[in-house]
Formats: sequence, structure tokens, C-alpha cells
Amino acid sequence: MNPRPHHDGSELYVSDPAPALGDTVTVFVRVPRGTGVARVHLRSVRDGEPVFTSATVDRKDGGDTWWRAELTAHNPITSYRFLLGATSGVRWLTAYGVTNHDVPDSTDFRLVAQPPAPRWARDAVIYQIFPDRYARSPAADLRETPDWAIRAASWDEPVEPGPDATRVLYGGDLDGIARRLDHVTALGANTIYLTPFFPARSNHRYDAAGFDRVDPLLGGDRALERLSAAARERGVRLIGDLTTNHTGDAHPWFAARPEFYYPGVFWLGVPSLPKLNWADPGLRHEFRAIAQQWLSEPYGLSGWRVDVANMTGRHGADDLNHEVAALLRGAVLDGLLIAEHGHDATGDLDRDGWHGTMNYAGFTRPVWSWLRAETVPFDGFLGNPEELPVRDASALVATMSAFAAQMSWRSWEASWQLLGSHDTARIRTVVGDAGRQHVAAGLLCTLPGTPMVFAGDEIGLTGGGNESARAPMPWDRPDNWDNTTLGRYRDLIALRKGAPALTRGGLRWIHAEGDVLAFLRESAAQSVLVLAVRGGDTKIRLTGLPPDTTLESLYGGATPLHIESDGSTVIDVSGPAVQVWDLP
Repeated sequence: MNPRPHHDGSELYVSDPAPALGDTVTVFVRVPRGTGVARVHLRSVRDGEPVFTSATVDRKDGGDTWWRAELTAHNPITSYRFLLGATSGVRWLTAYGVTNHDVPDSTDFRLVAQPPAPRWARDAVIYQIFPDRYARSPAADLRETPDWAIRAASWDEPVEPGPDATRVLYGGDLDGIARRLDHVTALGANTIYLTPFFPARSNHRYDAAGFDRVDPLLGGDRALERLSAAARERGVRLIGDLTTNHTGDAHPWFAARPEFYYPGVFWLGVPSLPKLNWADPGLRHEFRAIAQQWLSEPYGLSGWRVDVANMTGRHGADDLNHEVAALLRGAVLDGLLIAEHGHDATGDLDRDGWHGTMNYAGFTRPVWSWLRAETVPFDGFLGNPEELPVRDASALVATMSAFAAQMSWRSWEASWQLLGSHDTARIRTVVGDAGRQHVAAGLLCTLPGTPMVFAGDEIGLTGGGNESARAPMPWDRPDNWDNTTLGRYRDLIALRKGAPALTRGGLRWIHAEGDVLAFLRESAAQSVLVLAVRGGDTKIRLTGLPPDTTLESLYGGATPLHIESDGSTVIDVSGPAVQVWDLP
């Protein structure tokens, strides 16, 4: 990729990413030498009307010219772009990149004058736990099998997909999780996301039979108190899982409060999952109290992941989704609010609701499509009927850029980037081997956004669908662990947590072709170069690096490279591999 003018929402380019309404911030455009740009204009949208102001040269640094302009947060979301003038004509710079043709305002950069996600979220590494399958405490052996379960399985019994799979109980509980917190902290994760802990009539518990207590099968309210206290001692936060689109038909509301539901409407037609009607003020009052209850002591959750957030409040002519998001955002106060979207979430972000999304569309799918194995034992992606496509590195960049261009930088940073979850195949099954999983984990820990690891991925567990991917953690079978993969996850997470550029930096793509991907992450304190290689042996020439670049390996060991007389960097590439260099 040739060097191009660049702007993003990171600290190098925006003086204040979270202004109050009416504040003025300084924005910068980085223009590499040789692009021919002689003038830069900022175009912002003020009360719906485009307004142009001229940018001025702020400084010249390392062959780049930095242009500066002032931007007022006049509206809650102020969109803006840059007009680049040169002797060869004019081009637009938007969040999608540089174009020589007009593009819709939906690709504009966004300055959002709403309170941002909590500061701790920028440094979070999320570890997702499905409680029934993570760990059992001795107390689990004393509990009776509930009437909804067809049987209680032994811990090492293989998971069998099928219509009754959700009614097989393995008996993991919250005290079991507390006993395994040292594994979480040794991995480097500092935030646990628990799938639902409310009582229900399934092992996944997305059919809540109440929101006012912890399922006794998980140890009840006291077990959550104990887990919270043990996690806090280790500096680990807890995120809960709240189902706002539907409940189970065993929920007391279904019989006592019919006004809370759409009559005869069920989630995806499943008759045991009646859909909630958010037009009812009583329902709103109940959920506000629920969201606050579990964030308060003695439970002390730090926020919520919201199940089926994309469908919540939407039915036919009704679209109350943003009202629901805003209500929950007001309830969590300083907590984190992450919405589940299996596809495009961008239309629901950047206001006073969801802080971010589980970024399946803008991260998981492009990573899968680039790194997928030759054959995979499942159909499509999250229910899509087509086979998972095989795409090259340029398609990965195009996909990620397209989705990132539709949201603010801070929503992208707050969103959870994931290689899989309890709803998908395992990443090892998708990519087929440990080498390509290493590359996937490298992207997870070095690209913008919050990395989320589904428990078991770090030891190489496999599974081709949501049920088969939910196998219990094999604590008593350590010989089955892929300790090489575990070590790589630990090292990559430590790298991310110790490198300011990976938690604060912007993103510039500098090479994307076939099997090879390279990009820069740059913050005020540090710049790093990341190279991800799907496979093969070749050489690549990087022309977007500053002159007289020196590279110090941070991860991946030494890789042969040399600087050409024209200043370009030539790297010998062999993969699958991940390499990260510091650019001192």
C-alpha cells in the first residue's frame, strides 16, 4: 500500500475524544511526503448543514506534514471529513479512507459528545465463561437434578448436539469459577464475562425464569457474592449477561404481567421464549432496577453484555431499541454496556446507549474468512446458508474498514473483538491448526478494540457448533491441553497490556495482499509495526514506514529484514506467524 493521508479518532489525531457539547477540539491530518496535497479543508456538519474551514500546517515530522483544524462539538454527534487539494485535483478523506469520488456522509468521522465507556474498559481483556461448563465446586455434587433437565452428565462426558442438548446439565457453578480464578489471571485476562446466571429451564439460561436472584444450581446469591469478592481481590471485574428481548415462559411476568409481552409473539418463533414489549412503562421500570441491582454491592458487577440487543424493542412498526439502550445506559452509570449483534451493529451505536458491540461482522467474520481451514465441519457463519468464504488479506482490510467507517473510533475501541463465543464454532476448528490460531490470536491482541477470549480457546479446545463448542473445561486432563497455544495467548495478552500503542494507538494499514497483512499502531508514547502471515514464504516491501526506521522485536523473535536505499523496508516472510516490532 502506498502512503496515504490519514486521520482516525485516536489520541494522535483528536485532542479530546470525549468532549462536552459545545467544546472545541483540535483535529489533525497526517499527510505523507509525495502525495501532492497542498491544502486541507475540514468539512463538518452543523445542525445538518455542511460547513467548511481551512486547516493550517501544524508541523513537519519525519517526512509527514501534520495539518491542524479546530472542530466544535456542536451536536451530540458531529460528523466531519477532510477535503484534500492538490494540483491533480481534490480527494475526500473519510473514515473509509481516501477517495477521488464523493462518498456518503455515513463514512464520515464522528465526534461524539456523550459520556464515553468507562476508562478501565480501554485496558480490559475479556474472558468469557459459560458457567455450566467451566468448573464444578464440591457443592455441585449435592444438588438435585432439576425437573427440566433430562439428565446430569459427568464432567468428561462428550457434548452431544441435538434438540435436547440444552437440557443436559453438567453442573458447573460460580464457586467452581472462583476456584479457577488463578487460571484467568495467569492468562492475563482482567474481566470475566459470565453468560446468564439467572434461574431458567436450560443450561444456557437465556430463557430467564426471574431476574431477581442467582440460579440455586449455580450456588445462589451468596455464590455470586463470593465470586465477586474473590475476583476483586485479584483485580478482576465481572460482567453479567442480561436478556432484554425475551424471557422464558416460566418467568412469573408471563402469567402475572401479560402487558409486558407482545401477545403470541416469540423470539424466532420459539414458543418458550415470549418477546418483551418495551412500550410498557412498567417493564422499563423493572429493567432499570434489575440493571442497577446487580451492579450494586455486594455483587458489584461492572456492566452488562445485552443478549439479542439488535432485536430488543423491535417488532413490526415498533422500534424502541434506542430508548431501551439509553434507559440501560442511564441505569449502569459508570458501568459498561455491550450489545450483541450478529451482523451490522453500526446503526445502533454512537449515541447515549450501547458503548459498543460484540463485533462479529467487523472482526470475527473477516478473520475467519482469511484464516479458515480448507474444509470446516459447519455451514456458514451464525446461521448464514452459504459456506464460509475464503478471502485474502486485502478483503480482510476492506471488510474491517467498511464497518469501522460506520461508527466512531471510540465505539470501535469499546467493542469486543472475538474469535468465537458460546454461539459459534471454536477458532481452532475454524482455522484447522495451532499455527493459524496463533495468527488469529495475534490479530485479536494487536488490532483496535477490546479482545475477548472464549474460555477454552487458550488451550486449543475444538468444536464445530455452539453446543459442541461448549465442552467442559478439561481441568483433570492437562495432558490434553495445547500448552504451546496457552503460552502464546499469555504472551500476546501481556504484549497488549504492556504496549501503549496497542491500547491507545491509531491504526494505519500498510500492506494487505494474499497471505500477508501489516499495519501500524501509533500512540503518543509508542509506535509498533505488526506483521501477520497466513502461510507461505515470500518477501514484502513496506513503503509506509518513516525514513531511517529501526525495528526492535517485541514479539515473535527476529525476522530477517533490511532497509533499501529508497528507505523501504524489506522483510523475509514465512508463516503462519505473528511478528511485532517497536519503532523507537
